[in-house]
Amino acid sequence: MTEKTAIVFGASGLIGSNLVRHLLANESYHKVTVLVRRSLGIEHAKLDEHLVDFANTNALNTLIRGDDAFSCLGTTHKKAGSREAFQAVDFTLVHTLAQIARGNGVTHLLLVSSLGANPGSRSAYLRTKGEVEQAVADLGFPRTSIFRPSLLIGERNEYRLKESLAAAILSPLGLFLLGPLKRYRPIAAEQVAKAMIEVAAHPAEGLAIYQNEEIAAL
Repeated sequence: MTEKTAIVFGASGLIGSNLVRHLLANESYHKVTVLVRRSLGIEHAKLDEHLVDFANTNALNTLIRGDDAFSCLGTTHKKAGSREAFQAVDFTLVHTLAQIARGNGVTHLLLVSSLGANPGSRSAYLRTKGEVEQAVADLGFPRTSIFRPSLLIGERNEYRLKESLAAAILSPLGLFLLGPLKRYRPIAAEQVAKAMIEVAAHPAEGLAIYQNEEIAAL
């Protein structure tokens, strides 16, 4: 089995932190490179952690090298402070890092998006997610995998009132969301992380989009 290098963007987030933990335990990867603003506080022989300024793209260019790039970056309008600041993270930064990865020969981009992502959506959030999906797909990676989870469940480093309330309401109702409504069931961030690694483990080519129910099935 050929050992690979994984690169994780958004390693301190809800999905990213679970992803790093499982990648470090996965024998298919001999190195896990993470680019973060603050240290994760993890010590592991396979972890290659870099504290970076994401505005310095020249410095990033030397670090983003490997096989599979897992992009888990994301924020909210409230946390970002403005629509422009949200766009700077969820579109510009995601796209810039993907561009660098493509230029450095990364063969597989795995992107966390959102259920309902659509460049034509009235929702600024879902529109941005749809636009960045389209933009990274246009970069022409040999393989692009896009994941569209529903509401995420898990322990966050920060408290998000709206998401906490939604999870408290929807989680008990998940089993009653059947048929077309099944896609709206909340999903554990750890499930998404495991699904991404499962997809990366099986060779394929081209673009694939995994909806919430497909992620849960993986």
